[in-house]
Formats: sequence, structure tokens, C-alpha cells
Amino acid sequence: MSAIQLEQFGASYSAKPPILIGASSDAAMARAVRAVEAADFRVGDRMTLADARERIDQQIAASAVWLELDRDCGGPMDELLEYIDSKAADGRFAAIVSTTTQLIDPIAARLPNRSVELIVDADDSERAAALAIATGHVGMDQRVADVASDQSADRLRQLSDEVSRIAATLARLSSGPASVGSAVAPHPKTEAPEVSAETVRSIIRARRLRARYFSEELFADPAWDMLLDLLQAEIAQLRVPVSSLCIAAAVPATTALRWLKTMVSNGLFIRRADPHDGRRVFVELAPEASMALRRYFAEVGSPAVI
Repeated sequence: MSAIQLEQFGASYSAKPPILIGASSDAAMARAVRAVEAADFRVGDRMTLADARERIDQQIAASAVWLELDRDCGGPMDELLEYIDSKAADGRFAAIVSTTTQLIDPIAARLPNRSVELIVDADDSERAAALAIATGHVGMDQRVADVASDQSADRLRQLSDEVSRIAATLARLSSGPASVGSAVAPHPKTEAPEVSAETVRSIIRARRLRARYFSEELFADPAWDMLLDLLQAEIAQLRVPVSSLCIAAAVPATTALRWLKTMVSNGLFIRRADPHDGRRVFVELAPEASMALRRYFAEVGSPAVI
């Protein structure tokens, strides 16, 4: 009797929640298996990317799907990501995609919804946190006991605080009288004040200089850093891909991607497909966010805004 049949008849060999794992290489599979088992979940099956969709369709109830991608697998990877994104958005299962910095753009282009946890160059604690966050969204227990019990506990708590901060921001942004109006204060429709590119660049430079003298963690403010970077790009008429915006956020890529999802969902940022490259998306300021930033700089005037 197969493992699938065992689960169908309630004869599973373990009561731990099963996770289906797809990977782009043997090394990637080993990393994913270690992360899932360390978080006290059970590996329901190990899948190649070519077989993953059919295997997932066979699973009556998957707790989560974990994709570990350490190389660009082209079309098959793109199709699987779109499938995972769609099913996760429908609430069929939780989904985590773990990848490297080099693959941010082609992977982010296939994950337009907020349902998939995307982590980049993640350590063991970040992996456990992502699994807990993803499965928590679908009402499962957050089981991270093994990782939390070792020296990574402080890092895991830090990640939990980070996610809580993003969630609190999301709640504040969505609590106003309108979804976009709550994120950006309303203003009469008048011409946007002029802001020089050099003004914005000087502020960005000043913010980066702080890292020479203090730990960057003391001043982590990815939302503001991304707003400044997109305003600078807008003034210079440049387009910003997801990977570049993650760098501008001055925080780990996983953190930047979580903030990016929050900003898009609240109408501050807009994702636009690259018309010349279907495996890349650009990010730009929403008109209301651009107007708010320009009015802010006009009101502050010459004093440095850091």
C-alpha cells in the first residue's frame, strides 16, 4: 500500500503534519528535508519539479508544499510556481518557496499573490519561521520546538518580532475609511510638487552612511528605504526590478520581500510585468504614494530628512 493510500485510510505512520517537498537538486532537497524535520513536521513526499504538480494533485490533504530552488529550471519551474501560487491563494495548502538571491526576479514574477512565503538565502531559524508563518495562515499548529530549543532561539524570536511588526503595520494601514486612503492621507488634486533627484539621493546616501558607525539593525526601516528608492527611480524615469528593491531596503531579502507584499497589498506600490521579459516584474510607486512623498518633501523643505 502506498504512502498516499495509508494517509487516505488514516494509517499514516506519524501524526506529524505532512509536508510535500519539491527541489531543483539533491543538495536543495537535503536542505529542505532538514528544515522540515527540524521544525517537527513530517516529510510527506519528495518530488522532482517535473513530477511535483501531478503528485500534489494526488494528495487529498497537504499541510504545506515546500519548494527548494537553487538553480533556474526555466519553463517547468515557472509553471510549477504559478500552480503553487494559485492553489495557495485558494487556501488549498500553505506554500513556502526557498531560493537564492540570484533567482529573486524570475521567482517573484510568478508569485503575484501574498499567499506564498518566499525566503532567500535563509538560515535554519528563518526556514522554521517561514514554515510556522505559512502553516499558521491555514490554521495549523506552529511547530518549531526543535529549532527554538537550540542556539537559534534568539534569532527565531527576532524573526517573530519582525513578522509581528509587519502584521501590525498591515493592520494600521487597513484600518482607515478606505483601503488606499488609509495608507496615504488624502489631499486635494493639485499638481505634484517638484522634488530633485539629488535631494532624494543625498538622503539615501546619508542613511547608508550610518552603517559605518552603528549596526544597521538599529535603524532598519525597509518601508521608508523602499519608498525613497522608488521615488528616486520615478524622478530619474528608471524602472526597478524586485531584486534591486530588495537591495535598496537594506535588510535581508526575505524581510524586504515581506514588506514588499505588504506595501503592494495596501496600494502603496504597484507591480508591473516587464513587457520584454516575462520572467521579471518591476515595482513602482502608486500615484497616491508618489504624491504623498512629494508633498512631504515640499513641506519639510531644505532640512535633511534621514
